[in-house]
Amino acid sequence: MNLRILSWNVRGVNDRLKRKIIKSVIRSQKVDLFCLQETKVQVMSDEMVRSLGPGRFLDWKLLNAKGTAGGVIICWDKRSLEILGVEEGQFSISCRFRNEGDGAIWVFTGVYGPFSREDREGLWEELGAIRGLWEEPWCLGGDFNITLYIDDRNRTGRITSAMRRFAQIIDELGLVDIPLQGGSFTWSGGLNNQTRARLDRFLATPCWRGPSPFKFENMWLKAEGFQELIKGWWQGIEIGEKQSRCPSASGVLGFCGRSEELTEVELNQKKEAKESYEKWVSMEEVHWRQLSRELWLREGDRNTGFFHRMANAHRRINAMSKIMINGVRFTEDQDMREGIANAYQQLLSENPGWKADIGGLLMNQISSSEADGIEVPFSETEIFTALKGMNGDKAPGPDGFTLAFWQNSWETVKEDLLGLFKEFHDQNSFIKSLNHTFLVLIPKKGGCGGLGDYRPISLLGGLYKLLAKVLANRIKKVIGKVISPDQNAFIKGRQILDGSLIANEVIDSWQKRGEKGIVCKLDIEKAYDSINWQFLLKVMQKMGFGSKWIGWMWYCISTVKYSVLVNGGPSWFFLKHERAAEGGFIKGCRIWRDREQAVKVTHLLFADDTIIFCEAKKEALLHLGWVLFWFEAASGLKINLDKSMVIPVGEVDGVLDMAAEIGCRVGQLPTVYWVCLWGSK
Repeated sequence: MNLRILSWNVRGVNDRLKRKIIKSVIRSQKVDLFCLQETKVQVMSDEMVRSLGPGRFLDWKLLNAKGTAGGVIICWDKRSLEILGVEEGQFSISCRFRNEGDGAIWVFTGVYGPFSREDREGLWEELGAIRGLWEEPWCLGGDFNITLYIDDRNRTGRITSAMRRFAQIIDELGLVDIPLQGGSFTWSGGLNNQTRARLDRFLATPCWRGPSPFKFENMWLKAEGFQELIKGWWQGIEIGEKQSRCPSASGVLGFCGRSEELTEVELNQKKEAKESYEKWVSMEEVHWRQLSRELWLREGDRNTGFFHRMANAHRRINAMSKIMINGVRFTEDQDMREGIANAYQQLLSENPGWKADIGGLLMNQISSSEADGIEVPFSETEIFTALKGMNGDKAPGPDGFTLAFWQNSWETVKEDLLGLFKEFHDQNSFIKSLNHTFLVLIPKKGGCGGLGDYRPISLLGGLYKLLAKVLANRIKKVIGKVISPDQNAFIKGRQILDGSLIANEVIDSWQKRGEKGIVCKLDIEKAYDSINWQFLLKVMQKMGFGSKWIGWMWYCISTVKYSVLVNGGPSWFFLKHERAAEGGFIKGCRIWRDREQAVKVTHLLFADDTIIFCEAKKEALLHLGWVLFWFEAASGLKINLDKSMVIPVGEVDGVLDMAAEIGCRVGQLPTVYWVCLWGSK
């Protein structure tokens, strides 16, 4: 059941006109529950409360102000929520609800935070008591009168002890900070309201948002009896909330710690409680480690608090509150999902039209025995070796299973996995849902505005990752024989830095010999998204790969479906139409080894970056432009002119006209490329 909740520091409700404004806003938002802070009314009458909320189904609970300071009121629609319990504190009021729609029980706490350090400790104690009283999903909303992060203020400051304490409380209570949408601050003050801060926020337990798509938790692997349960019913697992047993074990340990003398029965209880507590602490650590993605830290170092903070930080950084797509601004989650999905569906769709034929091109080939060798049936050892070499903590795809599940349950599920690989080998196919993929947008920098400010990351299903890994391990054995030696990336034994150093040697050789030349730095625009699939298959065919291997590749790239994840919610799945990694291409420069021998270098490739050495003549750039045109016509790969440039070496006349032949800008030496400084004297 979806609920709309509003929290608002209204700074007083005594004024009748102000109450009308509040009521109008609440009516327009169509909320199921609203919480108002700083009512500044010591005793609120029923008439005053009803003037705040619309409808005859309004119900409420109050925390009266002290004089004209503070005051919190929680109001809800009785058609949506049934009140089950209330707890009133000095700075907060908590209500336990049951949803009328689905019967789910949850807790809401309205907060108006105090200013002094001593009173804040009182608020933290109140919240801790609520956490211990009710175990249901919990949401807190209100004005905490304190910031949590440095960027919660428009003026850069430092992390204070109060902020550290607030973060500690959030960690201890197992809460998640829900990112703010639509703006960065909730309060303004000072001279001309120049000071702005985020004092209001929602906090919630991870389970508060309700049922969500299945995701396997690696902490389940530490649960006693897990493997036995999987053997009988490995499609699902029922393990209670990780915190549910931990507090009870903690309580027993606390009791034992206070007792002066323990009986033998009590000693056994203490031992069992300690073992239970340690187990659940360990499981909690695994859970937060998985969420934090800090994979360089090992389990067992008791980094639960760190993992929790990192998970919260990642949520905050990656949260999307607004985005601009083709001049249209989107702010609602659903609108953002649809807008992004439509944009990427268009991006990943190929423009139909004529494609240049590459039938006349000559390419390096693998032998027939090598082609047959990578098409043999998949063995259990081959699959398991690939599986064990993969990181089990990586984010899962739409299937929800992490690789850790398959790694730890191998003996139970291996027959199904071997069957999947056998079907793929014999029939060149698998269940298409295995290739469903979540597309997540990660900010490249702070203050992202448009779609180009985000980097798309694909979250693949675990079984498809395994299949791709096995295929990658096979092609590694032969790929070095067919990929040009000018390509310095992705091939075992080749280093990108080597190519950058060679390019610097070319430039240095020109400068020492007083020669003029042009260095063209070319970048392929969205190479992995725009390549023509048929071009890719034709290239593999000319390289000597067999029909079965090419059939495997075609099925893998043609069955993928994407769903965009925005703030944890997926869009509809869409196909990647006829697009699937890259390429490149001519004055040859001779780098002299000695007086009798020279190495001719015409071009170098760095994944989707290409370096070409040309004569300082307009005709050379004209010919290069035509080569790039035909390359695009054949492959679908297009030069990104914004990231490409021509760099003159020596005093080159008419360099602007040369750059115009390609359509890119003019650079200059010295320049840095792959941590190497080119052309420095």
